[in-house]
Amino acid sequence: MQKRKRKGLAMRGGGGEEGSELSVALLKSSHTAEEDGGELKTRVWVETTKLWQIVGPAIFSRITSYSTLVITQAFAGHLGDLELAAISIVNSVIVGFNFGLLLGMASALETLCGQAFGAKKYHMLGIYMQRSWIVLFFIPIYAL
Repeated sequence: MQKRKRKGLAMRGGGGEEGSELSVALLKSSHTAEEDGGELKTRVWVETTKLWQIVGPAIFSRITSYSTLVITQAFAGHLGDLELAAISIVNSVIVGFNFGLLLGMASALETLCGQAFGAKKYHMLGIYMQRSWIVLFFIPIYAL
């Protein structure tokens, strides 16, 4: 089996052989575990760094969203019991709407992008992403 490597692209097997694989690195790194000798500690560190680059912004977004709800309820609690109950109900409705509709839209986008990638129609990934931005931008405006 032949093995060729070019800047994050690894190809195994011949062009027309059955079972040939093509793998592309999702994140570009200044160094890879293979260049470092393949030590377990180094490989774990490289993978952890790549994961935090992806997950870090999502964690920050979730914490700030939750903090906004908590701070709003804390201020409403100082106003009175009725106001606190009203804010709690409104927050529950808003969070339910966000998770129900917007998460459903994002799940549909995931399905469409997966199908486009599998069909090797890479240009459609960008089109689906742009359409989803437009739709998800106008839904909150329409809800007002």
